[in-house]
Amino acid sequence: MRVYVPLTLSGLAEAHKNGELGSGPLDAYAVTPALREWYVSDDIEELEYAALNRAAQASLRQLAGHPDVARRRVVVAVDVADGAAVADPDRGLDQSALGEVRLAGPVPLSKAAAVHVDAADAEADIAAAAAALGAADQGDDDAQFTVDGAEDHDLMWFGVQEIPHLIG
Repeated sequence: MRVYVPLTLSGLAEAHKNGELGSGPLDAYAVTPALREWYVSDDIEELEYAALNRAAQASLRQLAGHPDVARRRVVVAVDVADGAAVADPDRGLDQSALGEVRLAGPVPLSKAAAVHVDAADAEADIAAAAAALGAADQGDDDAQFTVDGAEDHDLMWFGVQEIPHLIG
């Protein structure tokens, strides 16, 4: 099963140093039944792209909570055993939890299939979106417009072997 783990560049550097993604439990995103129902598609590539975008939104939230880290969203695509990623059945239809899964323990970085990162030219928009996130959560339409602007930037794909270049 493919899951998408939201990080920051400093979180990616820590994962590279330790050889694993966090100590667990880890929040991630995947193609869950609720995401399938919400997205209304049977195309697995479209569904995986939707899960990737959900993880990118979670990465933006991590950036908002850590103003000292580089303003680039990071998502690591990881292959885990079926059943290793579990969705919370009580939050299945909660719009904010669509695609959200939990991994019980640490995941070896060797299980990563790819890393998705914002391009450097997205940093200003990502910084503005991270700064506006709190106001957007409170219902400010202008702030929500700024946050939505982050989604105008597609994450770039990198092979796992390129992680040292990304964090260097």
